Amino acid sequence: MDNPSLEINKLQYQVMTLERPKKLKILVVDDEPDNLDLLYRTFRRDFNVLKADSGVNALQVLAAEGEVAVIISDQRMPEMKGTEFLSKTVPQFPDTVRIILTGFTDIEDLVEAINAGQVYKYITKPWDPGELKAVVQRAAETYDLLKQRTEELRRAHAQIALLSVLVQVTQAACSLEETLTPIARAFDETFGTQRCIIQLIDENTLLEIQGNYSDTGTIENWLSQDSLTQEAIATRQMQVSLNILKDTKLNNVIHYQSSGIQAHLVMPISYRNQLLGVLSLQWKKPCILREDELKLIDLSAQLVAIALTSSSCNQTIV
Repeated sequence: MDNPSLEINKLQYQVMTLERPKKLKILVVDDEPDNLDLLYRTFRRDFNVLKADSGVNALQVLAAEGEVAVIISDQRMPEMKGTEFLSKTVPQFPDTVRIILTGFTDIEDLVEAINAGQVYKYITKPWDPGELKAVVQRAAETYDLLKQRTEELRRAHAQIALLSVLVQVTQAACSLEETLTPIARAFDETFGTQRCIIQLIDENTLLEIQGNYSDTGTIENWLSQDSLTQEAIATRQMQVSLNILKDTKLNNVIHYQSSGIQAHLVMPISYRNQLLGVLSLQWKKPCILREDELKLIDLSAQLVAIALTSSSCNQTIV
């Protein structure tokens, strides 16, 4: 079985990545205008700061803006205490880090909130700006770590599911259509694509035999006209463009413009020096692929080759 290079050669592969947001979003909540303005001015250089003057309004801000990294809330506010407001944010935004500002001895409320995991830390009024900045910076780092671990866990589960599907298909008796379609769907679910196509090849020519999966249910297959696919077939090496809008070779290609595809990866599927097909992963926005994900795609392509050449399907494709 062929074993294509697993290293990302910058001369061969154009791997573009999304720029991360420069500033994390935080939400400051206080019913006193002076305090609210002070909190905003304290953090506006380092964060994208959202403001609300009550717990009710803060919930509306979150509904409109989505998840924030850190919430800093006053405890004593009319209508809704800070701890009550923060407790309402936990189900939808479990990774958000919550900080309470209090000038009173609301020990019971604070202890209950901290024990329930709703509050990361409390700061007494009047606060020291340096201390508050340090606490919020650590909170932001905690949020980043939580999001990183959550994403790593999600990817691990998705990768296990993909390999499980590939092993099951390899062992099962099936037709080509029954082989290719579930594999395409498994790749889609693992890598969050909008389109996935596995198309067979005979003598470097794409055949009509294919399996595909799309989040819209329909796919326009233009691989036979695609230069990235043709390069993958000719070189038998993975070809990648993860930000087509910045790729001068592809950004004016009609089929990319008409389909809305902004990122494309093509992996040859080979077995014993015989090119059997190609795997096409397509996204409608620029994306990021880590080296371990590229290695997983390569390994999975090798398992697809085994599935295509297994005894149950051998008579159909050989």
